[in-house]
Amino acid sequence: MRMRNWFAVLSLVLLSGCHSPEQQKQTAGNVYPAQWWAPVSKEGAPAWEIFPQEAGPGEVILSKRNELGLLSNFAATPFTFHGKRYASLEGFWQMMKYPEGPEDPRAKVPGLTWSHTRDEVSQMTAFEANRAGRAGEENMKKMGIDWVTFEGRQMEYRPKEPGEHYRLIVEATRAKVRQNPDVKKVLLATGNLVLRPDHHQETNAPAAWRYYEVLMMIRTELQRPQRRSKVEL
Repeated sequence: MRMRNWFAVLSLVLLSGCHSPEQQKQTAGNVYPAQWWAPVSKEGAPAWEIFPQEAGPGEVILSKRNELGLLSNFAATPFTFHGKRYASLEGFWQMMKYPEGPEDPRAKVPGLTWSHTRDEVSQMTAFEANRAGRAGEENMKKMGIDWVTFEGRQMEYRPKEPGEHYRLIVEATRAKVRQNPDVKKVLLATGNLVLRPDHHQETNAPAAWRYYEVLMMIRTELQRPQRRSKVEL
């Protein structure tokens, strides 16, 4: 299946409330849909992809080829954050590279062209948002800056230690999960599995890039009330 079709498929896929034995996988006392690990042919696949069958014991790949793709930053999972609606977490992430308005110093550099407005990027998803972000980052390199902005605040984009940018991404991810019931349902359905990315990342990627770790942290937060209820019963 071509990459551009994956997210259309995701909008039609929901977790089933029950699965036949052929559709289940037993892992550490929990039952999960076997389709999460279903082997995928590598023929013609993009070089960046990590395949579902490459998960280790107790792991699952957040593949865009099944409902786990809803957890991807690329997914069309709109949410409202600080009073503004974003079409995806990727759009939120990439729009921070763009000028906030005509008085933004990034908008005043002679000869520098911005392919989109900040608002346009905020309403993008998947590869469209990612491409816009790459264009924005090229302009950042031309300017010699290593910061992005949110609500007028400058923050280092690739800090060695988690900082303001990381905290912002975590809060936006929480908003996405909280406001999209299907996303929350899929995340909780992963139980105690270790979440892994479906694409190759740079060595020692900054914390904000490790979205799978952010999701596991949020999953733990969501599981706490459920665990307390079971104890009370």
